[in-house]
Amino acid sequence: MYKSIIMPVDVFDMELSEKAIRHAEFLAQSDGIIHLLHVVPGSAHLSLYRFAADIRRFEEHIQNEAQARLQTMLSHFSLPPERLKTHVRVGSVRDVVNEMAEELHADVVVIGSRNPSMSTHLLGSNASNIVSHAHVPVLVIR
Repeated sequence: MYKSIIMPVDVFDMELSEKAIRHAEFLAQSDGIIHLLHVVPGSAHLSLYRFAADIRRFEEHIQNEAQARLQTMLSHFSLPPERLKTHVRVGSVRDVVNEMAEELHADVVVIGSRNPSMSTHLLGSNASNIVSHAHVPVLVIR
């Protein structure tokens, strides 16, 4: 089916990811690899000179925590561990997913999404942003 699947996840809101796991596994049935991706929002606009070191330490802490949670999430899959990869990147979800899709020659992106609400319509969502700008097929799971 698919060889390279990117699954963006919010490790601090696992409910969305739980829905998408079975779908990603189904697409990876034969010998596909699922790349779990957590994106830490960049804080470049906050890096004022006197706070830069504190911000870097905070970002590093968040990245380490995200990586630990991704490792825990691997137990929710029934695929062999060698077919699951974890990635933590910094930036905007939309841009990082597109960069990674290109870098890994991804076949598809699988992402969990909430049902639309007023705040989603006003502020947008990561899933809709990814769908709007992706260069590969995107499967949105609700």
